[in-house]
Amino acid sequence: MAEAAEAAGRQAVEKQLKICGFKRNVDVSVLYLAGLGLRSIPSLSLFRKLRYLWIHNNKIQDLSFLEKNYCLTELYLNNNELAHISGALKNLRSLQILLLHNNQLKELAETVKELKGLISLRTLNLFYNPLAYEADYRLYVIHSLPSVQLLDRMLTQRERELAILVFNYEKSCAVESIAFGKRVDSLPSTSIRHSKGSRPARRLIVPSGREFGNHANKVPFENPEDAVLVRAMTRSLVEFSSVDWNKIPTCQERRLKHKAEESPKKLTIQFR
Repeated sequence: MAEAAEAAGRQAVEKQLKICGFKRNVDVSVLYLAGLGLRSIPSLSLFRKLRYLWIHNNKIQDLSFLEKNYCLTELYLNNNELAHISGALKNLRSLQILLLHNNQLKELAETVKELKGLISLRTLNLFYNPLAYEADYRLYVIHSLPSVQLLDRMLTQRERELAILVFNYEKSCAVESIAFGKRVDSLPSTSIRHSKGSRPARRLIVPSGREFGNHANKVPFENPEDAVLVRAMTRSLVEFSSVDWNKIPTCQERRLKHKAEESPKKLTIQFR
């Protein structure tokens, strides 16, 4: 059975190469193997310049044949029988479009971990998989894969903000503090509960010699987010001033004395 599946996969690849007229492996940039009922596909590592691969609407259960196709930018794997993708996609750093909807993917954390290295990924479809029905599925993926702009549908700024709030509470507090001028007196000590259980808030670690008010020793922080929090708590006073210029006469009005000259009033607002 396995041998027959492998033979069918090889025949499908060879047929596609003939149809496209490829004579050298290095010339192969596109392969269309969709809707052929394939259960297995031979290694495609010979096609080093392969960029576009359609293998949707098959019965594929394993992706080991893709491990060395580093130039892939678009990969269509929807409507197959994939139960996991571990170890198969993490090296495809050029991948921009990945369609995995309507498979059998169940482990959300495992799937997201595999995709974290895909820094160019922009479009990702995971709907109609068991993992897509987990609580906070969408927010978890948005937080874990910041490069993605379309997850099953277009992302919104509100969803990105919620993802930070749920999965990185301290960062959301620092951003809010800096954006709206609120003083942060202490770090949040509560836990945020989500689908992955309750995680305690991370404790701020200030390097020795870099305590508040002491800027002589510029010791770098282990975590960049700590620097943001320290900046939020120690920032200087901000002052805004405004003047009603309508009440100040112009040069022409002064010469003609059409408007009585008044002392300008300046409104000043200070906050942290």
